Amino acid sequence: MIVRARHYVTGLRLDFAVEDGKFKGIRDANTAKPDREAGWIAPALFDLQINGCLGIDFSSPTVTVEQVRQVIDECRKHGIAGLLPTLITNSFEAIVHGLGTLKKARETDPVVAAAVPGFHVEGPYIASEDGPRGAHPRKHARDPDFDEFQRWQDAAGGQIRLFTLAPERAGALRFIEQVARTGVVVAIGHTAATPAIIRDAVAAGAKLSTHIGNGSHAVLPRHENYIWEQLAADELWASMIPDGHHLPPSLVKVIVRAKTPRRTIITCDASSLAGLPPGRYGEWEVQPSGRVAVPGTPFLAGSGSFTDSCVGNTIRMAGVSLAEAVDMASAHPRELLGLPNWELSEGATSPFMLFDWEPGGEFVVREVIGVGSRRP
Repeated sequence: MIVRARHYVTGLRLDFAVEDGKFKGIRDANTAKPDREAGWIAPALFDLQINGCLGIDFSSPTVTVEQVRQVIDECRKHGIAGLLPTLITNSFEAIVHGLGTLKKARETDPVVAAAVPGFHVEGPYIASEDGPRGAHPRKHARDPDFDEFQRWQDAAGGQIRLFTLAPERAGALRFIEQVARTGVVVAIGHTAATPAIIRDAVAAGAKLSTHIGNGSHAVLPRHENYIWEQLAADELWASMIPDGHHLPPSLVKVIVRAKTPRRTIITCDASSLAGLPPGRYGEWEVQPSGRVAVPGTPFLAGSGSFTDSCVGNTIRMAGVSLAEAVDMASAHPRELLGLPNWELSEGATSPFMLFDWEPGGEFVVREVIGVGSRRP
């Protein structure tokens, strides 16, 4: 199969020979008709925080293996060939069920196995107070318990790769040290910590700020606060949700300039309502603008967008290049997790996406090729 498109880094129009999911050759485009053609080609996207979509919630106590596959298939339409399914604050039993279901899905479905290298647990060890807690249920927010974490890891078959918590909870700093030693990436999120505790969490082994600027108070001290402290910590990567609702464009630009594109990660934080039309869905609401919220409150409840639209938004909001934005949503999260990079090079078996984009315009994915060709 010959695929013709512009390379997302160089802008050169090239012909890529692909056979059995592997790049067999790359050359300048010629006049022969290709099998596939699009404006651009890039490695497929990888999102480390997907909570579900199409009404499917990975945190539901009734989520099924079949539903996991549905989410994977929908994400692929948006250029996402890899992801960390994310479970949020819940009861011990619900988290065990979700992790066990995800584990079974990986073991029984090769497409899921290729797309999912592990899982993200966001909570329940987060701030209990309004604001930092976000839309997470207060009744399940609690202090860290390493024995409980180990039982979750057992249920997951050792596949928890990212864990988000608030470092001010009792015992959290010791917990960060213990979890980091197991090889799991520890992230700071949904926190009300003082700057000093943020510094202590980094020293203990925290490596990421989860969706920085969200899951926070509406009003903060103007100088010493947990957002500035995380932005200033060179040891921390920062994920952000540039869906047009979670962060204003000016803050997206500030985050990227503070962390630099090299240490910034794009996540869509897709909720179970992503991909659904406007309306009321139980305790949540999809508004006509696409904003997903807890009705009657100022609180967002995850995102209704997918990673592809967030890439386009980041280019417009932060003034970064196409290559920088794509890498924030592909290479960078994989590097953080210690996964091999997806490359457009001869001999590579990486999944890649074909898409259309013009400066100032929308980022439109046409298709992903290579999903399921190998495990991430």
